[in-house]
Amino acid sequence: THIIAVSEVVRKILVEKEKTPPEKVSVILHGFDLEKFQHPDEKNVLKLRDKYQLQGIFPVIGVISRFTEWKGVQYIIPAFKSLLAEYPQARLMLFNAEGSYAPQIEKLLEKIPAGNYTRVAFEKDLFSMYQLFDVFVHVPVDADSEAFGQVYIEALASGTACVFSLSGIGHEVIKNNHNALVVPYKNSEAIQAACKTLIENNKLRNILVTNAKEIVYENFTIRQMISNLETLYTR
Repeated sequence: THIIAVSEVVRKILVEKEKTPPEKVSVILHGFDLEKFQHPDEKNVLKLRDKYQLQGIFPVIGVISRFTEWKGVQYIIPAFKSLLAEYPQARLMLFNAEGSYAPQIEKLLEKIPAGNYTRVAFEKDLFSMYQLFDVFVHVPVDADSEAFGQVYIEALASGTACVFSLSGIGHEVIKNNHNALVVPYKNSEAIQAACKTLIENNKLRNILVTNAKEIVYENFTIRQMISNLETLYTR
């Protein structure tokens, strides 16, 4: 009788492409344990930093994306390669780094010194992971590749400065120069420039991080999600 869409992108696809009656579709956003992202256990963060040998490394560019074409990792790697010209000690951290597009991405990684990137298939301590990054990058290749895109909200909640292209929930919460820097799709030069800006402009970083935390607490708490579900179920 009812269909729950997790973002406006999903609602639009259901109504416009699947021809679902609009009155059957309700948008209810995912809820997150935001405090665990914002205030992870500091001991666990230090352990993770030691595990990946990141003590004293700056800047650390973080990516949490499967190796699939539409995630856009193939545009991040050339951007990072350009960044190395100015920051030769930079480290690229690639998490969830497996998938069908791995051969193409591995060829790109061959152009980067092995000591400047780390590829991790899985890391269970998600809450501490975001604290390793000076800049977090997530750049899907088009507007509706992501149905939601949990990393948008997780990164905003974690207090990490972010570079995004807009897909899924990103359309609804990300505002350029307000809570993140937005780049065009499939654009390595723009990704490099945005990362450089966040590395060098502490004032902008602080503004983006403050605004990011505000928007996630306004829209993505577990309490809000449960309340919206209860309202739907008791109509």
